[in-house]
Parts: sequence; structure tokens; C-alpha cells
Amino acid sequence: AGRAANAGRHGLPTAPAAGLQLHPARGGYLGHCQQHIQSFLGEKVKRVLFVPYALHDRDAYARTAREKFASLGYELDSIHESCDPVEAVRKSEAIFIGLRGARPTVVRLSSPNILQGGGNTFRLLKALYDNRLIQEIRKRVLEDGIPYMGSSAGTNVATVSINTTNDMPIVYPPSLQALGLVPFNINPHYLDPDVKSTHMGETREERIRQYHEEPNTPPVLGLREGAMLLVEGDKATLQGVTGARLFLRGKKPTEHEPGTDFSFLLIDSNFQ
Repeated sequence: AGRAANAGRHGLPTAPAAGLQLHPARGGYLGHCQQHIQSFLGEKVKRVLFVPYALHDRDAYARTAREKFASLGYELDSIHESCDPVEAVRKSEAIFIGLRGARPTVVRLSSPNILQGGGNTFRLLKALYDNRLIQEIRKRVLEDGIPYMGSSAGTNVATVSINTTNDMPIVYPPSLQALGLVPFNINPHYLDPDVKSTHMGETREERIRQYHEEPNTPPVLGLREGAMLLVEGDKATLQGVTGARLFLRGKKPTEHEPGTDFSFLLIDSNFQ
């Protein structure tokens, strides 16, 4: 199976051939990125498969997503309403896993449209394992080339592992290894240190550095609100209105503006 960046583009802001990660700032649910969604999915995609496993109230979550996608011209099926989740993935045109609130993070890869929503990353990943969907989604995106779009937790599970999520481990998945649609990790909703803050805990940067104290850990891309990563074929490009901070094990973190070419992150040799 090839990596997420190797599949052909089939229209969603996520997929092996195309991948996108977004961190919005305002505009209501997915309001910040609806033009990107339409551009990524294109005219061929008519239905999107939504994965609401990250939140407890899946019905309400799916209702919100369905209303938004209907306004964009797409029908939406929620996987939790299917009696056979595996078959739902196999028949999907695109997949979306996204956040219910106003600040989602979207990951675009190329697979028939699968949408994974945000919420708690541990809960989401456990449900993907429990429903035997890890390999099914990987096959759809990396081999069949359907679009994949992920927001927040949906972005986390698209990467190598969920080690760099911001969430609490409220449940325990069989493994922290995720879909691996791209060969690096992402920290969604990345926050810079606030010199005026009275918070005494570690900063986001300090926590990522702790992660890189362990051997054989991949790069971590910190995506701020309003940023997104588009992956198409062997090309990965930072998009959006804010920048990102890249962490490589043993090196100083670097700042990057929208338009940056991150294609080198698609090479597995970045592990150290």
C-alpha cells in the first residue's frame, strides 16, 4: 500500500493523492474552508461519508455536518447510522472526519470521500479499531484514491500516530498507531507560548520536544487555527491564512508561511 500522498486525486480535501489539514478561525461550522472543500471534492463527488465517532452525541454531530454539506451541494451519510460500517467505507465516495465547533482542522487525502470529525482523538481511534476500519480506510484512500478530509481529531488519526494530540485519554484504543495516510504527525490547533499567561504547565512546544526525546519519532507539524495542509500526489503544500511550526527530532523548530512546500515530509526517511 502506498502512502496517502500517492493515490490519484479524486476531489476531497483529503486523500492519498490529495490531503488537506485546516485550522479555521471564524465563520461557523466549516465556514472558513467551505470553498476549499468544494474545490477538493469537485463535481464528481456527490456523497460524503461522515465519521462522528469522536463525540458522544453522534446523532447531533451528524445532523450538523449533514446540514452544512447539504448547503454545499453534497449528500452526507453518517457511518454510525450504518448496520455495516466496513461496507459503508467500501462504498464511500469520500470520507470526512471533522469537528463540530467553529474551529475545525481538516486533512485532505485522496480516497472516495470519507469525513472524520473532531472531538476526542482517543475515542475516535478506539472506535475505528473496534469497527475494523483502520485497514479499510487506508485501502480506500491509499489504493483506491478516494478523498479524505479530516478536522481536528480527524487530522490526528490521518497521521502516523495520535501521540501528539492535545486530548485526554478518556478511553484506551488498542494502539496509538493511526491511519498513517501521511508519514508524519500533526499537532492541530497549535498554540504559541503566551508570555502574559499565568499557566505553569508545559507549552505545546515543550510537549512536542518531549515527544522527540524518544527515538524513531517522526516530524511534527504544528498547524495553527486558520492553517491547512493540502496533499496531492507527492506534493504537500501549506495553505490557509496562518503559518505552521515544524518540529524535527534533534533540530530547532522552524516557522513556515502559507505556500510552503512540505513535500519532503512525505519521505519516510524523516524518522530519526
